[in-house]
Amino acid sequence: MYTPIHQWAEDDRPREKFLLKGKSTLSDSELLAILIGSGSRNESAVQLCQRILASVDHDLNNLGKLTVKRLTDFKGIGEAKAITIAAALELGRRRKFDLDFDPIYVNSSKAVFTMMHPLIGDLLHEEFWVISVNNSLKFLQKTLISKGGITGTVVDVRLVFKAALECNATGVFLVHNHPSGKLEPSEPDKKITTELMKAGKILHLPIYDHVIISDLGYYSFRDDGIF
Repeated sequence: MYTPIHQWAEDDRPREKFLLKGKSTLSDSELLAILIGSGSRNESAVQLCQRILASVDHDLNNLGKLTVKRLTDFKGIGEAKAITIAAALELGRRRKFDLDFDPIYVNSSKAVFTMMHPLIGDLLHEEFWVISVNNSLKFLQKTLISKGGITGTVVDVRLVFKAALECNATGVFLVHNHPSGKLEPSEPDKKITTELMKAGKILHLPIYDHVIISDLGYYSFRDDGIF
């Protein structure tokens, strides 16, 4: 039975509950309800948000993948509310990135994953990045080399090393994502890795690793003994 939020007991209303009991006591749907402010004619904001969360198996990472257009498919969610939800999730993603990684040294596949997962882990398209380091593996910069589709992206060998040379790097880490979630390297992944390793030897700019990232984890060429 639908009951508007303003008719709920005061300490059950999301905003009042936030103030009286603290933010940690609110469910995901209650926090989302605060963002959108109101529901539709037939359901409260909390019920609407419960329905949205149920559509992504109550997984906030999957919620973050929903486009504004997809969110507006839910009755009661207009463009303004959809943008508010997407913006809040993006702020959360950026906060996680700031907390998780202080880019000083990149000395392992885990360090690459920690740096890059918040940026590319849940994308719906592939991106290829290069992380440039000095001879002490101190982080210099990360550079987006290419964007592609769901199943691949084209990588220009020259652009990879151009990015490294411009910041006086002495070595690089390669990293790209797999939107499918599958972590095993494809044949094109192996081919471009081999090409870049050969070019790096000629330029005396070694490839330290190639890390493939998904929203579930990562795969490292070096850890797998390929380098």
